[in-house]
Amino acid sequence: MPTKEPSFKTSLLSGAVAGVMVDVSMYPIDTIKTRLQSAEGFVKAGGFKGVYRGIGAAAIGSGPGSAFFFTAYEQSKHRLQPIFGQDSPYAHMGAAAIGEVVACVVRVPTENVKQKMQVGLYKSVKEGVNGIMKTQGFKGFYTGYLTTVAREIPFSFIQFPMWERMKKEWALEQGAPLAAWQGALCGSISGAISAAATTPLDVCKTRLMVDTVGKYSGMLGTMSMIYKEEGWRALFLGIQPRVMWIGIGGFVFFGAYEKTKEVLGGMEDDAADL
Repeated sequence: MPTKEPSFKTSLLSGAVAGVMVDVSMYPIDTIKTRLQSAEGFVKAGGFKGVYRGIGAAAIGSGPGSAFFFTAYEQSKHRLQPIFGQDSPYAHMGAAAIGEVVACVVRVPTENVKQKMQVGLYKSVKEGVNGIMKTQGFKGFYTGYLTTVAREIPFSFIQFPMWERMKKEWALEQGAPLAAWQGALCGSISGAISAAATTPLDVCKTRLMVDTVGKYSGMLGTMSMIYKEEGWRALFLGIQPRVMWIGIGGFVFFGAYEKTKEVLGGMEDDAADL
């Protein structure tokens, strides 16, 4: 029997809460990962100093980005399931791809400001916004958009079918719906595996976003240049903090999403009964 489709409002608010919670709580690890991936090296990019630099930009974008993602994901999933099947990974993959394309419209501009601040190019969100506008124009906020989407879609192709399948199997084994913490654990495991597999795409995205001299161009060109100049290991720079960040962050993210969805769904059911 098909699962109940979360309402637009429930998906929107649950996604926003999850996004803000994970990005703010795990921000220092994200900063360290970005600096490790920087072409100038970890120490020159800032080392362990100012690991909260850029958190304002992250907070601004995380709520709307995650809200848009989960709204598009849930709505798309329940429209694709009648086509591919209730438990088909293709429905989950297609929904995740749609969610990422939508979310990146909001996520990429704030990611550009955030990552430039993380490596010390700007000291404040206002300075970052003005600097990008002055040097690159409005299109500068979308530097790396296609690379980000190209990173996020493979990531989601791995993570979301795995997350959904793990939840289903666990629920069948215990004979009852999962608690929020169980859904969170499934999200943590699937996220860590996906993070490791897509690290080269993340390195390329970082290089493009913090490139101020026009050295890199496009995902394939950037990957090829990194490989030729620095070797294949450079494509996995920051893999440890990335896996740690997304593994722990996945628990926070999916836990907050599942719990908020559960609470809001219950409130909507109670209101409908009145």
